[in-house]
Amino acid sequence: MDVRDYRAHDGLGLATLIRSGQVSADEVFDASCVAIEAQNPTLGAVVRTRFEQAREEGRRVDPAAPFAGVPTLTKDLLMAIGDEPLAFGSAALAEWRSPEDSSLVRRLREAGLSILGQTATPELGLMGITEPRAFPHPVNPWAPDHSPGGSSGGSAAAVAGGLVPLAMAGDGGGSIRIPASHCGLFGLKPSRGRVPLGPMFGEVWQGAVVEHALTRSVRDSAALLDAINGMDEGSPWPLPREHGFLEAISRPPEVLRVAVSLGSPLSASLGTRLDPEVRLAVEQAARRLDGLGHHVEWADPPVDGAALADSYLTLYLGHLAADLIWVSEQTDVPVSKLDIEPATRAIGRLGRCLPAADYETAKRYWNRVARDMAAFHRCFDVLLMPVAATPAPRRGELYPTPARERLMALLAIPGASHLALKAGMLKRLAADSLRMTPFTQLANLTGQPAMSLPLHVTPEGLPVGVQVLGPMGDERGLLALAAQLEAEVDWGRHLPRPPSR
Repeated sequence: MDVRDYRAHDGLGLATLIRSGQVSADEVFDASCVAIEAQNPTLGAVVRTRFEQAREEGRRVDPAAPFAGVPTLTKDLLMAIGDEPLAFGSAALAEWRSPEDSSLVRRLREAGLSILGQTATPELGLMGITEPRAFPHPVNPWAPDHSPGGSSGGSAAAVAGGLVPLAMAGDGGGSIRIPASHCGLFGLKPSRGRVPLGPMFGEVWQGAVVEHALTRSVRDSAALLDAINGMDEGSPWPLPREHGFLEAISRPPEVLRVAVSLGSPLSASLGTRLDPEVRLAVEQAARRLDGLGHHVEWADPPVDGAALADSYLTLYLGHLAADLIWVSEQTDVPVSKLDIEPATRAIGRLGRCLPAADYETAKRYWNRVARDMAAFHRCFDVLLMPVAATPAPRRGELYPTPARERLMALLAIPGASHLALKAGMLKRLAADSLRMTPFTQLANLTGQPAMSLPLHVTPEGLPVGVQVLGPMGDERGLLALAAQLEAEVDWGRHLPRPPSR
């Protein structure tokens, strides 16, 4: 199998070829290694490879597993492989190794997937772009001077660039959906607790973080969710293993009540300006759904965007402060001496000054919004919205400027953080951090599933995803709708195909 043939198939397609004997698992493995070695120096998607270990593990794969012999990549964040490096995108953890596999990695192995390496992520997964100081910055395969988004930008670049048919990703505030939108991929954020984070963690960011994948096809995403879902031992979320996600896409969804919104309740207070191409993408998707027979109505979600942004950033600050303590414990380096980026240090300092009452008040607001959205979904089956305010930004465009980094350094001075919080720094942080991506945090706070669908390409050749949110626990409904739109649009034909060498 040459690289061009390899790139012509999604994950299940490759598994079918292997199972039928048309190609061997070794041929697929070799093609994937060639693709990574040839293209990654340009893409910058993969921060480390493990070809020899993966080849040895492949000899022990159950040939009946759904993805037997299919190559993938895991994200350099949370997805630990026992006794192998996992840096969380940070120089502070460059030498750190986990004592054991994460629950997700164990399930990937059981599904037959071959883990060839780890993909780039911003430091501690904190930004909606992937430009860490300690590692190369991945480029967008559609336009190399543009960002693939974040924090799963490395995974998105790897899939869109043809290195692997699917790559693992995580989403704490849009980090699956934003890269999916910028790179023309399908990205599903499952419901809270659907995919286990153990044994290292029970929950991350109060359950806002959920792991899954970026894929070219809906069926790969559905089949993967069948394989990895369900609580692990000691999970705080009692969600048993379920089946039927792949089966759900075998038939069209019933007629749905679709709410369509440009997201102004979420974005207005942040000063967000919606790009005309994003507006067009949402409007075209609404017309397409209407043409498929669904009942479409313009209706905004019942949320206060300013309060939602404040509550999200409040927990974000608190968790980063705790994360830095964990990094310090793992490395035996004091927090004040950690080799971390200025913005990370400053935000961590703000988090350490955050009153516990403010943290708890923010969490209670999450619960209130979740109930408001549950009531909203009694009237509407799904909500159609933008993913991001613009197509993919240029690389470096959203990274903190030198002046802002100097301000961040001042905030890290003892005593300054208390004053900054009193002076309303949290609100300014919210506006600066979320202005370009104010539409994705809602589903993380409420816990409901959401997805990005690659339904539009701008005249300049940049993809634009459209977001769909569903009720808590209804991934089957979202996947069925996604499959219907995939068949209608045939978005796979748009993927960039780097030439084989």
